[in-house]
Amino acid sequence: MKKTIATLIAGLFATAAFAQAPTPAATTPAAAKVEAKVEAKQEKQAAKADVKETKAAAKADVKEAKQAAKADVKEAKHDAKEAKREAKAEVKEAKADAKQAKAEHKATTVAAATK
Repeated sequence: MKKTIATLIAGLFATAAFAQAPTPAATTPAAAKVEAKVEAKQEKQAAKADVKETKAAAKADVKEAKQAAKADVKEAKHDAKEAKREAKAEVKEAKADAKQAKAEHKATTVAAATK
């Protein structure tokens, strides 16, 4: 009896394995070509989108670099003007000091000459 039950169970498992839906047949060559074309088209579109995105990013980077360069030039010009102003002020101060020293020297020589 055990052998009979074992045989019946084995038979059930065997028929269950074969009773499953058959696997679909491989796609036909024409369908494979169509799928390949569709995939190639999608890849091409993705590549174009990537190129567009890269170009946009590059343009933004260039624009940023230009703005930074302009800001640097503007700052350098401002610094140069400030340095020129400071130099003029120093020259003016030096001239005033020289004039004052000359006046003091003259006053001391006149005072010494009158004694």
